[in-house]
Amino acid sequence: MSFLKSLFGSGSNASDEGNKKKNAEKNFDSLKYDGVRALRSGHMDAAISLLTAAIDINDDLECHDYLSQAYTHSDRLPEALEQLRLLCQAQPDNTAILARIADVAYMAEDYDTMAEACEKAMALDKDNPAMLFSYARACRGKGDIINAIALLTKAIALKPDYGAARLLRGEVLLKMGDANSAEADADALLAQHADNEDVLMLAARVAEAKGLHDKAIETYGKVIDVNPFCIEAFRERGAIKLASGDTKGAEDDMRSVLELDPKATEGISGDYSAEGVEHKVQNAYRSIDPYGIFNK
Repeated sequence: MSFLKSLFGSGSNASDEGNKKKNAEKNFDSLKYDGVRALRSGHMDAAISLLTAAIDINDDLECHDYLSQAYTHSDRLPEALEQLRLLCQAQPDNTAILARIADVAYMAEDYDTMAEACEKAMALDKDNPAMLFSYARACRGKGDIINAIALLTKAIALKPDYGAARLLRGEVLLKMGDANSAEADADALLAQHADNEDVLMLAARVAEAKGLHDKAIETYGKVIDVNPFCIEAFRERGAIKLASGDTKGAEDDMRSVLELDPKATEGISGDYSAEGVEHKVQNAYRSIDPYGIFNK
């Protein structure tokens, strides 16, 4: 009898292992499917829990990809980068993964990781305009302005209609104090994107940097026409008005800033329509001082 048990028992064990494997595969598929569904419906905590459980059963690359997305949407950026690094280890020549690492690192303000990913991608495809742009953003974040401009210029040469690269170059040039070169980029952008908020903001800042106060005020007005909730446009226009002696106009713009963002002038108290409004508005703009007008 024991001999028969041993014979039939060995078959039973093999069957049990087969059933366990099938159940594990079934559980994995269910967890992965439910995790993806939770991700797409915006339930990130559930997605993370389900996809992590799925990976515990089967170290599946697609699950790591979906999990990186869930972490990104949850603003858990270091964990998203960890998942993307695992994908990169499995597929080191996949430039799309490297681009994702660069994007998430940019969101995390981790410019070293961003630059490293861009360098690896450019070793695989040195003339990719999107990666040149991404690398330029990393250089700008690291304070390497010269290389940022060089990379953006190359990206624009490869793709002349690359608006994002031209916009960033204009912003960097303006920050360097080269208002004329920044103006050239702003004008080129305006020719194609006259109603774009970011383009108009660049044009307004260029005009003010060149001392064209009326033009700057007019262009900030166009920004506000496009986006009535643009705090920076109200704030920067108000600073110019105040410096030009238009206290009433500066007061109106500051009211708009406070309506949109009550914390914009923390430490500045009082009713802006009360006595001493000019002094209060001046103090408010000193606390913001976008152009260094009051701190020279």
